[in-house]
Amino acid sequence: MQLVHGRRRELAIADVMSLLLKFKKYEWLHIIDLDAAMGEGDNRELARRLCTEAVKRYGMKVRVGGGIRTVRRAEEITKWGAHQVIVGSAAFQDGEINAPFLGRLRARLSRSAIVVALDTANGHVVIKGWRERLQIQAEQVMEQLKPFCAAFLCTDVDREGTMSGANLLWFKRLRTATGHPIIAAGGIKAQREIASLERIGMDAAVGMSLYKQRLR
Repeated sequence: MQLVHGRRRELAIADVMSLLLKFKKYEWLHIIDLDAAMGEGDNRELARRLCTEAVKRYGMKVRVGGGIRTVRRAEEITKWGAHQVIVGSAAFQDGEINAPFLGRLRARLSRSAIVVALDTANGHVVIKGWRERLQIQAEQVMEQLKPFCAAFLCTDVDREGTMSGANLLWFKRLRTATGHPIIAAGGIKAQREIASLERIGMDAAVGMSLYKQRLR
């Protein structure tokens, strides 16, 4: 399943496991449980199977996110073999950084195993399945969050799922805000965009254009 603009669901695929064969050539696999992220149930067993298969059969590195709101849940996912967990909503509380939670998470997992999602719509960080907008901007909190994580996953929700092209100006602005690793996502449709992100020191997370075989 893919979200377009963080709202409309598209591209429901019944046999998700079959995608692993298609994507096995990539070093990293992202598994995001959208139902869990939006608080509408979860796909825990499917996520576990995908993670285990990707790691054991294909030797991929795996990041898992979506609905990870407790340290216990994060620890469970690392036991599946996931190299990193992605936390988004739980990293914030009452519109501010949730330092107590992040501190507990950091105490139980290595910092290298934690990615903080800083997803942005209309210039502001969004949480809870991209349905709640905070007053803060990603650039404002990166340095405060850096001690708790190995990288940031920054999704441009305004372009997510649209294949309309990456907002390179926004990603360059984020790059100037921190020297910490950043994984860029949202709207990426071409290899030249991935190359541009790489030149400014960012990795790229690509979804819809791969699913629809339109990455050019």
